[in-house]
Amino acid sequence: MFKFDEIQKRLFAEVANLHQVPEGAYNFRVNGQLASRNNTANIEIVSKEDGSGIDIHIKPGTVNESVHIPVVLSASGLKEVVYNDFFVGENCDVVIVAGCGIDNCGVQDSQHDGVHRFFVGKNSKIKYVEKHYGSGDGAGKRILNPVTEVHLGENSTMEMEMVQIKGVDSTNRKTLANLKADAKLFVRERLMTHGVQTALSAYHVSLDGENSGADVVSRSVAKEKSFQKLDLKIIGNAPCHGHTECDSIIMDDGKILAVPSLEANHVDAALVHEAAIGKIAGDQLIKLMTLGLTEKEAEEQIINGFLT
Repeated sequence: MFKFDEIQKRLFAEVANLHQVPEGAYNFRVNGQLASRNNTANIEIVSKEDGSGIDIHIKPGTVNESVHIPVVLSASGLKEVVYNDFFVGENCDVVIVAGCGIDNCGVQDSQHDGVHRFFVGKNSKIKYVEKHYGSGDGAGKRILNPVTEVHLGENSTMEMEMVQIKGVDSTNRKTLANLKADAKLFVRERLMTHGVQTALSAYHVSLDGENSGADVVSRSVAKEKSFQKLDLKIIGNAPCHGHTECDSIIMDDGKILAVPSLEANHVDAALVHEAAIGKIAGDQLIKLMTLGLTEKEAEEQIINGFLT
């Protein structure tokens, strides 16, 4: 069993809420190497032959099981691209927890680019949690560029929780999805940037099957001199319903660019987009400050509530 140091343990806790070895299937990756793995009777994790990632096979009918595949980098200067493919059988109900934490105390940049592809069978339900976190006081950057591809079979559902709220200097997130008949996709993104960080987040969802639907909601906060670009696109190719929403708080000298896009290619495609960017309302600050909070404490309370 690989012995994790204190920094690595903290990173696992931040990105996967792991304080001990989880039940079920898991694959821990540390500084570019496999650290620990466990399979179950219904979930098998196999290394790709070229060493570039893993394949996760979930048998049909698997319910009430989980897969944890977190990655941590605690050595400065590491750069890697990892490809993970999930093959989910029919009639499954599972939770998948991913995420990457980088602690960089050196002068060289550290980077993890993870490509996750999901092939979800009919009538299956997936909850997917992906958290990104950065720490360390070195001059080297913490860079994360995740790509997620989702292919949902008939009457399948996927809930995605995408979180990045601290320490990542640069990220370029791309999420692509296509849905067959009666499939549903729900996305909840939470993002915060500070300093001179940059975050690009793009969602491209194709509703290809009759009665397919997507609900993509992004909430973000840009502090100090950071920059964010949110690009949300839904394409309706059949009788379907799609909704995107991006709500952002801008602070200090931050910059936010929201790019909503809807494309209807069928007369019965019902698509809606909502977007709002603004600063924290003064009356909210005053109300909390009358309760004894400082202005900074009041801002933190409002931001925490907004991103919850």
